[in-house]
Amino acid sequence: MHDLQQQVIEAHGGLERFRRFSVLTARLHQFGILWDLKGKPDVLAHANVRVDLRKEEVSHWPFHPTANRSRFTPDEVSIETPDGAVVERLEQPRASFAGFAMETHWSNPQLAYFAGYTMWTYLTSPFILAQPGVVAEEIAPWSEKGEVWRRLRVSFPATIATHSREQTLYVGPDGLIRRHDYEVEIQGNNAAARYLLPHVDVEGILLPSGFRVFPRQPDNTPAPEPLIVGVDITDYRLA
Repeated sequence: MHDLQQQVIEAHGGLERFRRFSVLTARLHQFGILWDLKGKPDVLAHANVRVDLRKEEVSHWPFHPTANRSRFTPDEVSIETPDGAVVERLEQPRASFAGFAMETHWSNPQLAYFAGYTMWTYLTSPFILAQPGVVAEEIAPWSEKGEVWRRLRVSFPATIATHSREQTLYVGPDGLIRRHDYEVEIQGNNAAARYLLPHVDVEGILLPSGFRVFPRQPDNTPAPEPLIVGVDITDYRLA
């Protein structure tokens, strides 16, 4: 494992400690222009999330105004009632986004697909770097906010559902992730920069208290507005 890759994993609690846990749950408050653009302004504005740390499976609930919940995997997404009855199912969900742009509305299963892979990527980082097929290499550093951030260019295999095959992590002097860049393939490859809010210690694992996502400009700087997505995260639990 490369030096920076090892440093960032250790700074967030270390792979050995992370692998003691199999499930993460948390409470989300979500906002920003994305949800209105997708025709889903309130569906997951206040939601719970359950992330499987061993395989790419995620659930969000409730899907407002119902008590329904999602069940996401890369190959299939379903919306289910609290007792497990399937309300909607979408197989091979990524293919359903063909031709979509930033303003294209989503169905509830499509929302669950986006929310599922997003939170799995975010809340398993940087430990996701140790997943089979994930390749990271250090590239030139970047100066921002009075700091020099080392950078990892990360390549994801097709077996992992995520924003894009190529993404970039920006690492502060303390080894913690400050920024995360990607292109959102399922909505026209729009370039984004995600900024992490201060980390909190959960059972020795450092997790972000939230994040803010802005458009990324051609010169690699973030546009000051609009705020695409904001998420505040509370009530973390690891088990």
